[in-house]
Amino acid sequence: MTWVGKSLRRKEDDRLIRGRGLFTDDELAPGMLHLYILRSPYAHARILDVDVSAAEALPGVACTLTGREVAELCDPYMQLAPGPAANIRDLPMAVDKVVYQGEPVAAVAATSAAIAMDAGLLIEVDYEMLDSVMDVEQSLQDDTVLHDAAGTNRVWHGVFDYGDVDKAFAEAAHVVRIDRLHFHRYSSTPLENNACVAEWTRQGTVEFLCNNSFPGFAQQLLAPGLRLRTDQLHIRTYDVGGSFGNKIWNYVYMALAALASRKAGGQRVKWSEIRTEHLLASGHGNERTFLDTEVALDANGVLTAIRSRHLDDCGAYTRYEPLGCVIWSQVTPATYGIRNLRIDFTQAVTNKCPVVPNRGYSRMQHLWFMERVLDICAHELGIPADEMRLRNYIREFPYETPNGCIYDSGNYPAMLDKAKALIGWDDWQKKQAEARADGRLLGIGIGTTLDSGTNNFGQAQIMNPDLPFSGNSEVATMKLDLEGQIVVCLGTGPSGQGHETAASQVVADELNISPDSVYVRPGFDTAWNTFVGHSGTYASQFAVTGLSAVHGACQKLKAEMRRLAAFMLEAAEEDLDFCTGEEGPELRIKGTDRAINYWFLSNLVNNNNAMLPESLADVTLNVRHVYRPPFKVPDTERKFGNLTLTYAAQLHIAVIEVDRETGRPKILAYSAVDDCGKVINPKIAAGQVHGATNHGIGAALMESFNYDEIGNLLTSTFSDYCPITSMNIPDVQYGNIETPSPFSYNGAKGMGEGGGGPLHTIAAALQDALFAEGIIIDDSHHSPSRVFDRLQEPNRDRRVSVRSG
Repeated sequence: MTWVGKSLRRKEDDRLIRGRGLFTDDELAPGMLHLYILRSPYAHARILDVDVSAAEALPGVACTLTGREVAELCDPYMQLAPGPAANIRDLPMAVDKVVYQGEPVAAVAATSAAIAMDAGLLIEVDYEMLDSVMDVEQSLQDDTVLHDAAGTNRVWHGVFDYGDVDKAFAEAAHVVRIDRLHFHRYSSTPLENNACVAEWTRQGTVEFLCNNSFPGFAQQLLAPGLRLRTDQLHIRTYDVGGSFGNKIWNYVYMALAALASRKAGGQRVKWSEIRTEHLLASGHGNERTFLDTEVALDANGVLTAIRSRHLDDCGAYTRYEPLGCVIWSQVTPATYGIRNLRIDFTQAVTNKCPVVPNRGYSRMQHLWFMERVLDICAHELGIPADEMRLRNYIREFPYETPNGCIYDSGNYPAMLDKAKALIGWDDWQKKQAEARADGRLLGIGIGTTLDSGTNNFGQAQIMNPDLPFSGNSEVATMKLDLEGQIVVCLGTGPSGQGHETAASQVVADELNISPDSVYVRPGFDTAWNTFVGHSGTYASQFAVTGLSAVHGACQKLKAEMRRLAAFMLEAAEEDLDFCTGEEGPELRIKGTDRAINYWFLSNLVNNNNAMLPESLADVTLNVRHVYRPPFKVPDTERKFGNLTLTYAAQLHIAVIEVDRETGRPKILAYSAVDDCGKVINPKIAAGQVHGATNHGIGAALMESFNYDEIGNLLTSTFSDYCPITSMNIPDVQYGNIETPSPFSYNGAKGMGEGGGGPLHTIAAALQDALFAEGIIIDDSHHSPSRVFDRLQEPNRDRRVSVRSG
């Protein structure tokens, strides 16, 4: 039978549901030390003195670390930015100055976590407070510079200019001007916080068990930072309790654990983050402000041009930035056929927690902007929301965007039709009319989002031509073991997406066996030699890069098995079929009962090989395949080229009612439709959509990182950050369509980063509910208090103006 396309139960669930998973914090060993990190209570301050003497005197303390020690043992991490931001000195611990609340200033390793914390609280740090820069527009004035070595707060600036923008505006029937929009700061709060166990061995190598989600990249930063070769780092992961991109840069804390182990004489050191630490200092999603936006439309409401100024707040350090300054351009026109755009993009540092990739990284912010633009224009011109989208959707695929990206496949009108049917669009239109007649604020909103998967890292050269990155790749190894079982090792380092299950389904189809005969090793291990610099779980690419690597390894293994079986059965290779017989998987001569099973083949190579001829000396039944997508280096001057390989899509519709008295928005109905090309496992795909939808709803209605004017994070616990839970999740009517990608071997597209869909959709539904009240939805966060404030102060006259004719 065919296994791809079936909703098989996840292989991972057998151990996870039974409590047999191995997460980093589960690791325990005699003599293991525990690391406590002392963090700055201030957002911006000079460090005058650090006194660790009282901490070191506490029984059970093995060692302490200070910033000055770390600076002597480490080199600053490589910066992706061009100068002057390339001069930012980024170390695992602050040395002379802290630049965000929660930045590490000292650390203690002790025999228990409690003793380590007690000792950490005995450390005395003398600070001199400095003025904080909490707003990106203020930051760009450079009145207070965060990093003296850079000399400016500006990280990156570039203009993305495509088509003939000025001509489009000169010929426009309507021009809509939107003064200001803002995408708020939040994160995806994985169930498992960051954690690692480090051991600096007597041989000068470092052993890591961690939950980093991009170990191929982490290794390239950690090794030079610790003044080691990459082969001196052994990095393992096993089960990872979610990442959503957040765990890409926990290599910063991995370095501190390694240095503590080194100072403690090679004892193993565990660091496990608590939730407040995670919210305070482990990375937030990008915050972005959109200024002076102008939109040109023709007489039918079709967008013909956009010009806008975008400011991105990346927090105190760049780290993975300024890659986000280019990543958004993978989806430059969103799902719309607009050909003329001019985006002036600037990124700057502020005294906030550094940003990290977060589900829908950088594209989500831009897609929200494009959806707000389209939705506001529809309301200003009196065009129904569904009709406005149908007039502007891209219809023909593959489609080259104005900046050279290739949208592989899609059918947005069909997705809209399905989402409308799922939610009962016509009935809700009638109910809305009745509600408005009663004075109730009820809105219906549509949000369309893209999930661009499989990055071309050549886009990094658009923001810094000197970077040595381009293309993409992923690895899989596969062997026929001694018992005749297929064993697969992945380079992707999964964090809950079901990679073991999906990979076994692909292998089962290729070898015509049951997925039960395929063992996919959990986690990631550099010792397996199953990784490259791009290896990891990020950018919605497993279904393409990961499974293409698995598929390629299958072809190599099948070829070796055919050669070996053909020799033993004295048959032509083309006369052999992969099938399952009475004794298990085998190769059989077509039309006969002559066959050889997998165990016998493995035994021939590994134990009984004297009978094999020299021509089969290269047959090992242990193969490695590297998949490389067909990318080229983009034109960095024009900022033009194909920046990603596949484009999944999600379309959401929400019905929301706003309580006039409290401002509380309540979701009355919700539908979500996904198109991720050929679906490998429908149950897993549906789970990804539900998870992304809930993440997005939480971000839109509940979750926000709010700072005061001197840099105190006001939402640093789950009592005030308020993550979404099962108690807050609405019933989601789910559906999907399939438009197979022509660019992947199996028609699949990456998926799972559709968390932006609800942010677009809820903003649109609230806009529909509140437009008649003179309100423009100009922010991505809609807590009851914020909606209540909008009801008290309508802003349409300040935010939007329209010129026609």
